Amino acid sequence: MIGANGENVGVVPIEEAQRMAHEAELDLVEVAPNADPPVCRIMDFGKFVYERAKKEREARKAQTKIEVKEIRLRPKTNEHHREFKVRDARRWLQEGNKVKVRIRFRGREISYPEIALNDLKEVAEALSDVGVVEQAPALEGRTMLMVLAPGKAPKKKANE
Repeated sequence: MIGANGENVGVVPIEEAQRMAHEAELDLVEVAPNADPPVCRIMDFGKFVYERAKKEREARKAQTKIEVKEIRLRPKTNEHHREFKVRDARRWLQEGNKVKVRIRFRGREISYPEIALNDLKEVAEALSDVGVVEQAPALEGRTMLMVLAPGKAPKKKANE
């Protein structure tokens, strides 16, 4: 058993441990039930639960949430329009977000997946300085999809 101040009391019968906890006006909490003998501690259980929840909230707050942004293209998308989309993707990758590049086929365009594959390779090449290909181009139904992840450490946003 561990006492109220963190000192090791030793092996104590359960009745005596409950009496000691009652005298200290605290709770007797079983910390390690699988140990032999089981380890108990005298503490304020409500305070313990509150502190644990507070630590979990802080840990969640510290986590970085990675968003997945998406640019959609077509096999017939012209070079100029694609450059606009690539510029957006570059900004997102620099902010630390992942980017999905999706090329959607309509009608008979599905007969020529190599056009879309070339487009995706060009996009990946244009963004190779800020991102790496996380998922290689793959055909899924009527779309071809590629995922890019930020390459180097992302820059922090100005407002943070």
